[in-house]
Amino acid sequence: MALHFEIEAGPETNPPTCIRDFVSEGQLVVVNIVSSGSSGDGQKLNFFIRDSVGNEYRKKNDFSGEVRVPFVAHASAAFDVCFVNVLQRKGRKLTRHIELDIEAGSAARDWNAVQAAEKLKPVELELRKVEELTDEIVGELEYLKAREERLRDTNESTNRRVRNFSICTILALVAFGSWQITYLRNYFKSKHII
Repeated sequence: MALHFEIEAGPETNPPTCIRDFVSEGQLVVVNIVSSGSSGDGQKLNFFIRDSVGNEYRKKNDFSGEVRVPFVAHASAAFDVCFVNVLQRKGRKLTRHIELDIEAGSAARDWNAVQAAEKLKPVELELRKVEELTDEIVGELEYLKAREERLRDTNESTNRRVRNFSICTILALVAFGSWQITYLRNYFKSKHII
């Protein structure tokens, strides 16, 4: 499924327009970008692909037409596909139409090349696709299970610390209250009030 949007040209200081997606470490990602317009039409479209860890996968200035960017994610992180449309001629408002398609995992593979290389029948190819998709789902479930265990351990540790802090607070309040009662009793006895 592709995402269609317009980017208005502006000064170079405009913040980039970014689309974010999440991928797992070692996962194949293919980003297909199609842009309207052409070089020299009064606007300069730049794009870059960068993950939240700081890895930059691709950067291109003065882009128009179609580009396909395949990469393998270096870490389990979110990555951004960002666009900046710089206005080169003052005057009228200019825009570029962008079509962005991001495929990850088994959807990003070139199944026609796999079918040709391994001489697979259409049914065998479909089974291969289902097998890879199933492996991805199992991997994602294992990741979620490990994450849930880590969060549960953190929750139990926090719960234990809060309980211990509460017990210490109650003991401190009881000790302080006892000391205060003893002090006041001795004070009133010394003043012959009691």
